[in-house]
Order: sequence, then structure tokens, then C-alpha cells
Amino acid sequence: MTSTTTSRALTALLLGGTVVLSACAGMSQKTRGAVIGATTGAAVGGVIGNQTGSTARGAIIGAVIGGAAGAIIGHQMDQQAKELEQNIPGATIQRVGEGIAVTFPSGILFPFNSTEILPAGKSNLQQLASSLEKYPNSDVLIVGHTDSVGTDAYNLDLSQRRALAASAYLQSLSVPASRLRTAGKGKTEPIQPNDTEEGRAKNRRVEIAIYASEAYRNQVKGQTQ
Repeated sequence: MTSTTTSRALTALLLGGTVVLSACAGMSQKTRGAVIGATTGAAVGGVIGNQTGSTARGAIIGAVIGGAAGAIIGHQMDQQAKELEQNIPGATIQRVGEGIAVTFPSGILFPFNSTEILPAGKSNLQQLASSLEKYPNSDVLIVGHTDSVGTDAYNLDLSQRRALAASAYLQSLSVPASRLRTAGKGKTEPIQPNDTEEGRAKNRRVEIAIYASEAYRNQVKGQTQ
């Protein structure tokens, strides 16, 4: 597993341009203008998500609030990320903005071409559910991904069903449905070329974005004003 830990000071600078400018690298001038000119975290997250090919990361960036409130949230996410690293050995845990990106290779969660959660996958999701119970002030986006084998329609459907299966299992572990959203991206957001089996295996994955809920963001902002 890998982890990118951000300090409170860096978190506080997010809306000052650190994350936005980093995400803008390689974008067209028009797109960079759209990102920099966006007036809300959701707008920034949507543009970044579309341009960088990461729906999960886009959701996290869209929830950024920055300033002292963002620093408080970021500090809490630092602690949660460290615990997730220790407790979920099969996943890749990364701190992104004021949230956490958790990536599960599909070989851990699901058999090939299946939505039935494997025993190791259940164990991983149980640890995630425990973490979400301990840190109740976050929302979660679950995003399914596939390789390029098969039709676009089949891959999209499979990725959606896998995201829903993970969500349903978390709900069975008492994670409130109100905290969970799902999306399936099929083969549209690869992280490796699909021309090798190794690359295809890495593209078959489930990404989970953890970010502060709107209610909690408003609460922390009220406390720091």
C-alpha cells in the first residue's frame, strides 16, 4: 500500500490554488479557466474529475472547503487514513485534498466477471465499515471500474453492479444508505494500458472516495468563523 499524507498547512491552502493548479496541469487553457473560475467545490470537482479521469478524486476535490475548517477536516482524515492503512492490507490508501481515496483491486473484492464478494473482500469491507462508524461525519462514493475486454455496455453494467454490491454489503454492516453513493464507469477511466494482462488487472478495481459530508463541512465552518 501507499499513502500520501498531507499536513494541516497544506490542507488549509487547497482552495488557495494548490490542488486546483496541480489538477490543471496538462489541461487546455479553456479548461484551466473553467476550473480556476469555478465558484464552488462541487464545480471544481466536476471539472477535475472529467479532465483527470478520476470520478472518485473529483468527488473529494469537490468537497474541499479550505481555510481553518479545511485544516480541521484534513487532520481528521490524516488520522483515519493511517488507521485504514493498518487495518485494510489489501487496499491502496491515499490522502487526496481533504479526503481519502481507497482503491481495492477487483481480485480482492470479486471473482473475475462476477459481483459476488469474496471472503477477503468482505473482510476488507468490514474494516472499512468499522472505520466509517468511528468517523461518522463523512460521505462515501463507491466507483466500479473494468478493463476493456467485452462490450462497452456490458462493462458499464458490470462496474455499476459491483459498486452496488459493495454498497449493499456496507449497508448490511450498518453503514447508513444516506452516506453512500455509487457509480459505474466501465472501462472509461483506466489507470494502465489495457494491452497487457497486468494492465487490465489493475484497471479492474473499485475506488472509494471518503470526504466530509455537507452537514459536517457547514458545522466546522461555523465553528471556525
